[in-house]
Amino acid sequence: MWPYSMSLTGEQPEPYDEEKKKAAGALDALQQLGQVNIPQVESNIFCMTIIGQIEGHMVLPPQNKTTKYEHLIPQLVAAEQNQKIEGVLIVLNTVGGDVEAGLAIAEMISSLSKPTVTLVLGGGHSIGVPIAVAGNLSFIAATATMTIHPIRLNGTVIGVPQTFEYLDKMQERVVRFVTMHSKVSEATFKELMFKTGELTRDIGTTVIGGDAVRHGLIDAVGGLGDALRELKRLVEERRQTGMPGVFN
Repeated sequence: MWPYSMSLTGEQPEPYDEEKKKAAGALDALQQLGQVNIPQVESNIFCMTIIGQIEGHMVLPPQNKTTKYEHLIPQLVAAEQNQKIEGVLIVLNTVGGDVEAGLAIAEMISSLSKPTVTLVLGGGHSIGVPIAVAGNLSFIAATATMTIHPIRLNGTVIGVPQTFEYLDKMQERVVRFVTMHSKVSEATFKELMFKTGELTRDIGTTVIGGDAVRHGLIDAVGGLGDALRELKRLVEERRQTGMPGVFN
């Protein structure tokens, strides 16, 4: 292909589209990320972010910052199948959202054969708690928070015993998953879940950084550097033994 396009009207030829593509790409990066040059790093670590509200079976209003679970599940399947990816880092800053969607994401993370490390920044609230504990290791920033509360229903609720039985069973699923994938006991987790007086408009508890570690929900207080260092250690152990070095 010629580097210049031919003009039939006698006008000066225009540069080939490659320059326009580069300019358009730089402008798009500036609009989306606030910077022109995006660092390109070849890595064996796949980073997945869970930001805002977890959107499940119902579409949330457009002004809500959401993470759609149907977008995350194919990414996790691709990461599991990609031979070049040796570890997965999950970064959370979520207020929670759809319970079944959150549990689906957590179950997918916990069933990965590759080492996974989760990192809570800002907050990992509500159904974000099972996701935060789903990896082989979990970290939380010193100032990050996690809100633990009972499951609630939105919209029209049929006032029959079956409704409350359904809620109780779903809540037990969350409790069972969290206690299986962390060091917190069922009694402690339920005590945090049903505590009164701490949240002004709800039942539950907000734990901050070190408190989450003390209760056994999260493995350690740390940031991005700590999470990546431990993930690389697990990757190296998996290379040598064929299996991740730590299981919850």
